[in-house]
Amino acid sequence: MAAMVLQIKVKPNARTSSLAQQPDGSWMAQLKSPPVDGKANKELVALLAEHFRCRKADVEIKSGASGRMKLVKIAG
Repeated sequence: MAAMVLQIKVKPNARTSSLAQQPDGSWMAQLKSPPVDGKANKELVALLAEHFRCRKADVEIKSGASGRMKLVKIAG
């Protein structure tokens, strides 16, 4: 599998954690964690690693670490 770059819109402080692909091809991630001290980013990495069955080390936030829209690279 080649590396993928995903555009993900993040909603922190959600009731449950979930990941869903939108009709336009982007992704929506709902995270329980608050956007404090990188907690939401850590949860996002864990959620993506679980969804795509890869290691957390293979998931890298390329841009948008402090915003709602993120570009995330998942290594092959």
